[in-house]
Amino acid sequence: ESALGTDLYVVPANWPEPRREHWRALLRARAIENQAYVVGVNRVGAAKDISHRGDSAIIDPLGRTLAEASVGEAVLVAEVSSESVASVRSEFPFLADRRSRTGAAALVTGAGSGIGRTCAVALAREGYAMVLAGRDRQRLGPAADEIRSSGPSATVIQCDVKEEDQVRELFGQIKSVYGRLDLLFNNAGISAPSAPLEQVTLTDWSVVVATNLTGVFLCTREAFALMKEQSPAGGRIINNGSIAAHSPRPNSIAYTATKHAVTGLTKATSLEGRRYGIACGQIDIGNAATDMTRSMVEGVQQADGSTRPEPTMDVMDVARAVVFMASLPLEANVQFMTVMATTMPLIGRG
Repeated sequence: ESALGTDLYVVPANWPEPRREHWRALLRARAIENQAYVVGVNRVGAAKDISHRGDSAIIDPLGRTLAEASVGEAVLVAEVSSESVASVRSEFPFLADRRSRTGAAALVTGAGSGIGRTCAVALAREGYAMVLAGRDRQRLGPAADEIRSSGPSATVIQCDVKEEDQVRELFGQIKSVYGRLDLLFNNAGISAPSAPLEQVTLTDWSVVVATNLTGVFLCTREAFALMKEQSPAGGRIINNGSIAAHSPRPNSIAYTATKHAVTGLTKATSLEGRRYGIACGQIDIGNAATDMTRSMVEGVQQADGSTRPEPTMDVMDVARAVVFMASLPLEANVQFMTVMATTMPLIGRG
C-alpha cells in the first residue's frame, strides 16, 4: 500500500487499522525525495534480510538501527545509501530525535469537550498521533473528525477514568496500536454541586474524589509502567490541576481537596520518574472560556458572599501552554504553570 502512488513502503496487513493509518500519515508528512521507506516487523531472521543493502544504513524514527529494535516490534526504517548511522542521524534530525513529535503518541483524557478537546486538536497539529479518551464516545467522535480532517491520526477509546478495568484496557489498546506512549495529559475532571461544607453528601464527595484524584492516579500508574518499559524509555505526564489547587472557591470542598491532592501526586510522580526519563508537570488553569465556565459571565459567588461576573480567557491560550510544556526535551520540565484570565480575582484579596 503506498500513499505516495509508488511502492516506496509496505504496511503489514495484520496491523490494526489505527496503526496502519498512523504510519501512512507519518510517511506522507516525512517523505524525502529519492529515499526509500519500509515499514516492517523485526523478527528473528528478518532483520538481516532488510537491514543490510550494500552500504546502506537503516534506522527508524527513534534513532535506532533495526537490530536495536525489540523482536516483534513494529518499526519504520529508512534506507539512505552510502551513509553511516551517525551521519544519517545528523542529516535527518527528525529521524534522530528520540522525542520527535511526529510519530509520537499522546493521550488526552476528557477529550470530548472544552479544554481536553482543544488541547487534543492543538497537539495533533504538532504531529502527535492522538488517543482521545472519555466517557461519552459520541462527544469524542467530532473531536477525532476535526483532527483527521487535517491529516494526523486519532484513535477514540471510551473510558471512565475512575474505573480501574477500563483504564487498564485503555492503556492496553494504546500499547497494541502504537507500541508506546510519549505524552499523557490527565485532563478528565468533574465538580460537585455547589453546597456548604456541612451539606456535602458522601456520595458527591466520593464521585469527585474517584474522578479527579483516583482517575489521575490510575492513568498515571498505567502510563508510568508503559513509559518505563518502552524503548527508548521515558515520556511526559501533564496534570490539569486548576486554580483550585492554590485557592478555593466558596462551597467547593470536594473539588478543592482533590486539586490540592493532584499537586502532591504531580510532585511524587516527578520524583519517581527521574531515573526513567519520565517528566511530570502540572498546569493550573483559571477561567478558560468553555461550557463549564459559562456561568462566570452571569456571575459566580465570591469569598465575601457576593455574586459577581468574572473575566475569562480564550481556551486556546490553555492549549498553547500545554503544547509548550509538551514540546520541551525530557531533560527540561515545566514543573508547575499557572495560566489564568489576567484580571480574574485571584491575586491579592479578591
